[in-house]
Amino acid sequence: MTTTEIWKTYANDVKRLIMSKVKDAQVTDDLVQEVFIKVHTKLETVQDERKVKSWLLSVSRNTVLDYFRKSSKETPLEQEETIVSEEDYKHSEKDCLPGIIKNLPKKYRNPLLLSDIKGMKQAEIASQLNLPLATVKSQIQRGRKLIVQGYMDCCDYKLNDKGFLTGEVKDKKQCKVCS
Repeated sequence: MTTTEIWKTYANDVKRLIMSKVKDAQVTDDLVQEVFIKVHTKLETVQDERKVKSWLLSVSRNTVLDYFRKSSKETPLEQEETIVSEEDYKHSEKDCLPGIIKNLPKKYRNPLLLSDIKGMKQAEIASQLNLPLATVKSQIQRGRKLIVQGYMDCCDYKLNDKGFLTGEVKDKKQCKVCS
């Protein structure tokens, strides 16, 4: 198959998959383009044409993961010459995350940290923890859901119609987990 044939056959599937993860049309379009650039440059590595779709969807998922890894890295703050007082410190949702993660059951916390913080592949995590891959995948997904629930419990955030957490950052004293 050529890149053009793959595009005509699978572009909508790739776009649907990516949109379900990033929930932003502009980012989705950018990532779809990135996927098909990878497809064009690496297509010769696919030996069996029957495996093109699974390979393509795997490339798509990995591209989405790379996007989230890149966007979650913090940019270094410029060094401030003044000393920040406690009154100047603004409490943010990032401050709640360590407490929420700390309160996760260990069976969810460990695979989630290895996957989302250390960036390990789920198969590597399964091997390291001596667990079936399906179990690790399930634990990571459950851990992510528990983090969302943690924000809802700690800070009274709500899920909107699109599945995103919404709410206002509270004063640290009002948070139930991180205070």
